[in-house]
Amino acid sequence: MVTRSTAWPEGTPCWVDLAVDDLEKAHAFYAGLFGWELEVGGPETGSYTMCKVDGKAVAGIGTKMGVEQPTVWTTYLAVDDVEKTAHAVTEAGGQVIAEPFDVMDYGRMAVAVDPVGGAFGLWQSGQHHGAELANENWSLTWNEHMSRDLDAAKSFYTTVFGYTYQDVPDDTPYAMVQLKGEVVGGLGVMGPEAPAAMPAHWRTYFLVPDVDATIAKVTELGGQALGPAFDSEYGRMAMVCDDQGAMFFVIKGS
Repeated sequence: MVTRSTAWPEGTPCWVDLAVDDLEKAHAFYAGLFGWELEVGGPETGSYTMCKVDGKAVAGIGTKMGVEQPTVWTTYLAVDDVEKTAHAVTEAGGQVIAEPFDVMDYGRMAVAVDPVGGAFGLWQSGQHHGAELANENWSLTWNEHMSRDLDAAKSFYTTVFGYTYQDVPDDTPYAMVQLKGEVVGGLGVMGPEAPAAMPAHWRTYFLVPDVDATIAKVTELGGQALGPAFDSEYGRMAMVCDDQGAMFFVIKGS
């Protein structure tokens, strides 16, 4: 278990949130699935919802900023200076699609796309630092970037965030992301089963006590499993989607 009440180190995946068309529907799904306590913000926040476990923030749910925005879980990387990092993104060949802006007193953010097509957020903390609880049941436990060009992804994230990598021997190339010797996530290559139209993306993993029971609950709530659960050296896991089509993983640690 990890708890935190201060800013996460720069480059660390620090927060995830979900953009949806139907906020109330998302509330019902995730409260039913994970038992999240929902703290709904006022009209000035667009009813942005803090999802909590034992009173600690673990994720956010908000409405889409535009009709073109997909229904996805977005990974945010902690930054000390969002303007400086946004400039570094463009210098390294990425694109800033939402220029830095204030989120009231909570912090400053931007949204970017890396050169291989993966979207991610940048978060400079104010009152809100990101996840207050991680690596505990019903909370965020892993973030990984998947693309079809691992070398290009590595180069970009090293340039912008100073990542180093520990390659994992496997048939499908994969590398553990390190910051100052600490593993903070992963970068990998999508397998041949991935649809040709699927862009590069950051994946969100939530820790659960029973993967198979969670899959059954996903289905009961109107979502679906996107493949069978499987065992790995890191634990049993499965890819699922909610009842509005947002994909995420659930995993029981080994």
